[in-house]
Amino acid sequence: MKLKQRVVLLAILLVIFIFTKVFLIDNLDTSAANREDQRAFQRMLSGLRVALDPRLEHTLQSPWEIAAQWVVPREVYPEDTPELGAVMHAMTTKKIIKADVGYKGTQLKALLILEGGQKVVFKPKRYARDYIVEGEPYAGYDRHNAEVAAFHLDRILGFRRAPLVVGRFVNLRTEIKPVATEQLLGTFMTLGNNTCFYGKCYYCRETEPACAEGDVMEGSVTLWLPDVWPLQKHRHPWGRTYREGKLARWEYDESYCDAVKKTSPYDSGPRLLDIIDTAIFDYLIGNADRHHYESFQDDEGASMLILLDNAKSFGNPALDERSILAPLYQCCIIRVSTWNRLNYLKNGVLKSALKTAMSHDPISPVLSDAHLDALDQRLLSILATVKQCTDQFGPDVVLVEDRMTLSHL
Repeated sequence: MKLKQRVVLLAILLVIFIFTKVFLIDNLDTSAANREDQRAFQRMLSGLRVALDPRLEHTLQSPWEIAAQWVVPREVYPEDTPELGAVMHAMTTKKIIKADVGYKGTQLKALLILEGGQKVVFKPKRYARDYIVEGEPYAGYDRHNAEVAAFHLDRILGFRRAPLVVGRFVNLRTEIKPVATEQLLGTFMTLGNNTCFYGKCYYCRETEPACAEGDVMEGSVTLWLPDVWPLQKHRHPWGRTYREGKLARWEYDESYCDAVKKTSPYDSGPRLLDIIDTAIFDYLIGNADRHHYESFQDDEGASMLILLDNAKSFGNPALDERSILAPLYQCCIIRVSTWNRLNYLKNGVLKSALKTAMSHDPISPVLSDAHLDALDQRLLSILATVKQCTDQFGPDVVLVEDRMTLSHL
């Protein structure tokens, strides 16, 4: 065979090899990843309904010890959590041994210590389920039921970055006041036949207390993350100014995402994709108030963005605040796993899944039908936004593979 023919043959073989690598092997890898996403989705659906059951089988550990061991840098709880019902049952039934004013913040809350030494954050009911919060998308009091719904949405999306939340009824007279600190006790009052308190926070006022029905108050309890995982607070790059007439840079600079990509910790690692996941999460729940966020300390950008404080959500089902999606439509990237999960939730699956997930909560029904319907409509808007990005830049640019091996040792 002549040299020229050999060169041609080698060139043909090289082209075949490249074709096989790019179009066959890579496609097989993608198909395998998509199949795993589908299996993960089915596993999520099968474990969606969580019965609050006190039984813990095959372990001598307390519910608090089990939940503490779940936490790793990229998850608050693992995919497979057969003990979840027992942990949540403990959160809603264990005796309250101490009650204090909430940690720093703008909204009313109480810090409770449950039997066994576990800290939880109690947020009281402020609104009826069908109450519509008018005004700015971040207006109004915290919504306790929004915390419950947001936790279950986190499960459904497969993020697993929100601390555990469950509804709970507490008797302020018999469960809280006898174990309350003087600072908290000093904010209690009686209005008519109802026991009330206003706590201590930036916006807490004696003229705006939260009131029980008689002595019994509905609320939510959020499980405190283990002290061995200290938190670090970050300013959200797409945060609002909260000042009338003053726009944040992202609100007028079309190339803002390019600047963010050059800034640590968004220039490498998973944090920017976490920001975009969070924008999708917040848009679904209507949360326009994530001006800061938390990660674990000393993480060098590798820790997850923890989905804390989701109570400024589900205020107005008719308001779809598109600006919440700015990280998505300005950066035009999204995790493939997130994209797949969103597509699996189309055609009413999201509404049905969330309704099922919340059905065993003590304060069920957690959301009104109007809020559940709004979720499905907002999902369509997210999918349309991603399609606009793929039409403009192509799916190879927009859909980003970012799968991390997670360890629960």
